[in-house]
Amino acid sequence: MFETILDEEERGQVGIGTLIVFIAMVLVAAIAAGVLINTAGFLQTQAEATGEESTSQVSERLQVVSQSGDIADNVANTSERGIGTLEFVVASAPGAGNIDLDEVTVELVGTSGQETFQLDESPPATNTIFTKTGDSNVLTDNSDRAEVIVDLEAADAFESDGGYALSEGDSLTVTFTTASGASTTTEIRVPTTLVGDDGDSVRL
Repeated sequence: MFETILDEEERGQVGIGTLIVFIAMVLVAAIAAGVLINTAGFLQTQAEATGEESTSQVSERLQVVSQSGDIADNVANTSERGIGTLEFVVASAPGAGNIDLDEVTVELVGTSGQETFQLDESPPATNTIFTKTGDSNVLTDNSDRAEVIVDLEAADAFESDGGYALSEGDSLTVTFTTASGASTTTEIRVPTTLVGDDGDSVRL
């Protein structure tokens, strides 16, 4: 059944051939292992970067502590009563890192259309951290509080000449988006009848 090799020289050649095949198999296996290790390392690095980016987009956001507005008897030159100025108190969300308010984008969506601007654009917006001294507009701790004011009647800041009209009974969606891409949305609902005089503040 098996062929017996009696020639010593021929037997040696077969042994050398087998050794060469074995060495080649070891080299191929080593190269394949190296490729797998490099690929695994690349995938791990990519996964970590993606995870950090996803975490930032979830945690690096603002939270709205309170919101109010100032009554205007002739809001945005419409001869209607409404809200002329929005006032927000904001803080960084739990687990968030430093948030630069000057890099936060604000989007308004309501009956007067859509408007987008940054908090460092004055008009219509101003922001001030009132829980610590200094000129920095960066929230560094969850205990920091900042006042964000949006002047809806800033004529030069919006498409409408009179500003952004927010009249009695109107609703407005306000979205704050940080530099990392994390967003916080709050809803403003103006009462159908505002009780108070021009310039009075009301909670919204």
